[in-house]
Amino acid sequence: MKRNRVPNPDSRFPITVVVLAVRDRARALARQAFPRRRTHLVLARTVRDFEAAFHAQLVDVALLDLGAPNDETPRAIDLAREFPSTPFVGLTPLRSTDASVVARCAASDFADLAVESVDDAMLRDRLLPLTFTWRFAAALREPPEVLHIDTPLRKQAWASLVAHGGRPVLTETLAADMGITREHLSRAFAAGADAPNIKRVIDLVRLLAAAELAKNPGYDVGDVARVLGFASSSHLSTTAQRIVGTRPTSLARLRAVDLFERFGQGRNRSRRPNKPRPSH
Repeated sequence: MKRNRVPNPDSRFPITVVVLAVRDRARALARQAFPRRRTHLVLARTVRDFEAAFHAQLVDVALLDLGAPNDETPRAIDLAREFPSTPFVGLTPLRSTDASVVARCAASDFADLAVESVDDAMLRDRLLPLTFTWRFAAALREPPEVLHIDTPLRKQAWASLVAHGGRPVLTETLAADMGITREHLSRAFAAGADAPNIKRVIDLVRLLAAAELAKNPGYDVGDVARVLGFASSSHLSTTAQRIVGTRPTSLARLRAVDLFERFGQGRNRSRRPNKPRPSH
């Protein structure tokens, strides 16, 4: 079995970077820092397209070009308050005339500020640790005791699972990451009276991401379901009821520890239907 570690999310699948930039210089820099083979790069020229990207997929980081401020710039900056789960980063030439727009970014809780020509070569490395996927995996690095993730196999599967950032993931995908069969993973993961079912743990992790996104003022339940790959709002609802016993509209007020506790209260395994007694 491979050594247990927290996978680098960047090595598993492309992260999503949304960039609002009109200047060719900024767009070229974004393409250079985030090549398409390693990143799902969304380049927007208008605030409307920039905001629409948040409702279409899970956005890991948003990069806002501040080098050519216009009438739409204040609205773009204010979106950081509507989507606080996504780190916003400003890109600026850092001219003396940029002071007011940089100050507005700071007031809107931007995660960082990148300076053109100074940070070009290290832009990707600076932004990766800020991404939603990276922070999600880091926050869940150590599974809580209530989950009984207490064997090397379970810990390895957990590390692979949280590295997906709450996106849809199949049992066979985790098994392939670990170099074992799906059947072996499912059977070994659930072995023991207190052990959870792997499929239920997968759903729990998706709900942890859903609870985080539900706290964003810019998202409603339908948005959360869409960006996390649920088939519909109803699918998210039934999953939340089955796994943590709550409605999606209640996820925003629940902490991760609350979800773990609810999951541990008899929802960690699928209930098997009672077998009919043989007639005599």
